[in-house]
Amino acid sequence: MLFDSSIRKELARSFGATLVVLVTVVMTMMLIRTLGQASRGSVNPSDVMLVMGFTVLGQLPIILSLSLFVAVVSTLSRMYRDSEMVIWFASGRGLASLLRPLLRFAWPVMAVIAVLSLAVWPWSNTQIQELKTRYERRSDIDRIAPGEFQESANGTRVFFIDKDTPDEQAGNNIFIATSTGDKETVTSARSARMEIRGEDRIAVLSNGQRLETTRNQPGLKISEFEEYSTRIGSAPPGAAEEFSVKTRSTPALLAQPVPVHMAELGWRVGLALAALNFVVLGLALASANPRAARSTSMVLALFAFIVYYNLMTLGQSWVGSGRMGLVPFMALLHGGTLGAGMLLLAIRHNQWTPRRLWAQRSPA
Repeated sequence: MLFDSSIRKELARSFGATLVVLVTVVMTMMLIRTLGQASRGSVNPSDVMLVMGFTVLGQLPIILSLSLFVAVVSTLSRMYRDSEMVIWFASGRGLASLLRPLLRFAWPVMAVIAVLSLAVWPWSNTQIQELKTRYERRSDIDRIAPGEFQESANGTRVFFIDKDTPDEQAGNNIFIATSTGDKETVTSARSARMEIRGEDRIAVLSNGQRLETTRNQPGLKISEFEEYSTRIGSAPPGAAEEFSVKTRSTPALLAQPVPVHMAELGWRVGLALAALNFVVLGLALASANPRAARSTSMVLALFAFIVYYNLMTLGQSWVGSGRMGLVPFMALLHGGTLGAGMLLLAIRHNQWTPRRLWAQRSPA
């Protein structure tokens, strides 16, 4: 019917515009954050776009929920300001009758949020963790870029290799500055090659010089060598390390119901339940007061969104520490929010006021 289709069309336009803006903002923030991680050596510079993409993909459930909430509040507030709601109410449509077209529009979005939070969220975290782990587990020799000074993984050594290198396993004009405890050494060599001995990677320097100084002590120790070996790192590992709980699949969390896993499961399920609650809250909170600012409803909605997700984060920490069970937390937060939203919606739909209720209870 005309009532349902007009609301869904306007919701679609508002939802699409809000989603584009939020995705652009989040991508910009994630790009700045990922570039900072790359500058600190936590992420491979060549993987910046991949890490940013996986991060934004993992944040999509929150972005979609906020976009849906903003679309509902902004659309209904606009209808109140333009007196369209008065026309619909005069035609016999109550406020609660808006819940059906809102849910018909929102259920595909809520289904996507559920899939993203339960399946895509751990997968994207796994991809990010693998990229970071692969970069961090490189040996120091893999970090060296010819013609550039490069710091080692633990920050105790600085390497330099001339650009004119024969291959990846050898180099010319080597410079290594090492700082361990009170000693500082500077080693230079005309050439070097890389060997694997057992599980260690060894750099064999040829025709060089080594300078050694000790802090708070005078003197400089100089030694020349024809061949000098130094451990660069371990051989490439085979098995992957254990990842964090955020990278575990949802079935894996259910298979081991420990508090930490239940906390992560509650967060994922809560993302899907929050989308439903935001539709109800958006309908209950949306209004337009001619004497108030036009953005009052939007400010209240954003405040409710921030409080809701902060409570989800707080509850996740409580469940993870064992201070609260998963089922009581889910019932208290998500069930309580849904109940409060439905109560507020019923009050506005039936126009309940303390004076009116008191008049109905008073004897004739």
